[in-house]
Amino acid sequence: ANSSYGTAIVGTVSGTTISFGSEYVFNSGSTARISATTLDSTHFVVAYCDIDNHYYGTAIVGTVSGTTISFGSEYVFNSGTIYYGPACVSLDSTHFVATYSDNSNSDFGKAVVGTVSGTTISYGSIYVFNSGATRDQLVTSLDSTHFVVAYQDYANSSYGTAIVGTVSGTTISFGSEYVFNSGSTARISATTLDST
Repeated sequence: ANSSYGTAIVGTVSGTTISFGSEYVFNSGSTARISATTLDSTHFVVAYCDIDNHYYGTAIVGTVSGTTISFGSEYVFNSGTIYYGPACVSLDSTHFVATYSDNSNSDFGKAVVGTVSGTTISYGSIYVFNSGATRDQLVTSLDSTHFVVAYQDYANSSYGTAIVGTVSGTTISFGSEYVFNSGSTARISATTLDST
């Protein structure tokens, strides 16, 4: 109802009651595939597909004070079209991982570490976790140096697949891919139980 602008709002919970503050726009343009992750009790990161900027993968830091949200600048992590993803998860209070399918590179599944300083984001190198068309991904952290990506491996009969990523600084290494559903799999969601 607002030209598909990317928008955020703070909810305050009291018992089972939720009250909301005002809405705050983080991207004044058509925005899709929104994924948010907390850094600490007053900061979060939003990763999204910026449709009005060539479908580029972009992230931004939000700062919360009460129910007021202020945003830093937007930082592009993939200067190419993203149709599937991004998904993001925090590793600690200053680092997060964004995963996405790079349409400008045959929809390969890729990941990048973002480092946050204040509201500034810098990125490490981009790493491929699936050298084939990748869709419907979700990423969850295990601890400050490990995460799991679950995704539809479109290049492998759309099987549901998962892989572990290990982070050292902004470098990512990946283990082997593991199929969790040998059939067409979509709308994938994953969550962490503990560090393993």
